[in-house]
Amino acid sequence: MAMSTKTADWLEAIKLSPTLPLPLYLQLAKHLRTAITNGKLNDDGALPSERELAEVLDVSRVTIRKALSSLTAEGLLNKRQGSGWFINQSPHVEQRLSALTSFSEDMAARGLRAEGIWLDRSLSTAMPEEALALNLRPGEEVARLHRLRVANGTPLAIEFCVVPTKYLPDPFAVDGSLYNHFRNLGHPPHRALQRLSAVRLIPDIARHLELPEGAPALYIERRTFLENGMPLEFVTSHYRGDAYDFVVELTLN
Repeated sequence: MAMSTKTADWLEAIKLSPTLPLPLYLQLAKHLRTAITNGKLNDDGALPSERELAEVLDVSRVTIRKALSSLTAEGLLNKRQGSGWFINQSPHVEQRLSALTSFSEDMAARGLRAEGIWLDRSLSTAMPEEALALNLRPGEEVARLHRLRVANGTPLAIEFCVVPTKYLPDPFAVDGSLYNHFRNLGHPPHRALQRLSAVRLIPDIARHLELPEGAPALYIERRTFLENGMPLEFVTSHYRGDAYDFVVELTLN
């Protein structure tokens, strides 16, 4: 596949130096990362071949492969067997943490088609940490909802939700937005507390999100409350690190 003039011009402008403290492959990864996020290498989604990159940049194919592999681990690239390296074309979402909204509502507000692929739905006894998070007595029953969240055909998050059965007696009745379902049942979510952590994906979750094992992700724990202060749900989620930015607005009092 011949590279475009735009791509060739951009690559020829890259200057890599063995005298810098950063290894050549990390220098190259930094340049490529900037170009991908700025849209400079997004003509058709495909990168030039390893051979072409090595010739233009005057470095070894080992250096090229290490740089591309590091960006694949970050979720910015995908390697297709026999076809080469491609820019990850998944939607990129910026979510503000100032409002309590569902995944479906977030995607609809951005003009994206939201889907939920059910991995499991069940009723069972709350585990000790779940009972503590939801202010339940030992032995109380909860509904469990485990699903893959998809936007425009791209998996963006995997979510595991636990809800007391007094608020969700039938998990199989949920169709679409869980928050809309809560509202229809007379239990509208009022506020939530979230904790975010940076993690690397374990194999099973990475497979569902179509990312390599060890790719960066955002791990989120959320407790949602009713207006009377009672816990409504306890959710743990993994969001793709290459597709989600969470933004907080800060003001001076």
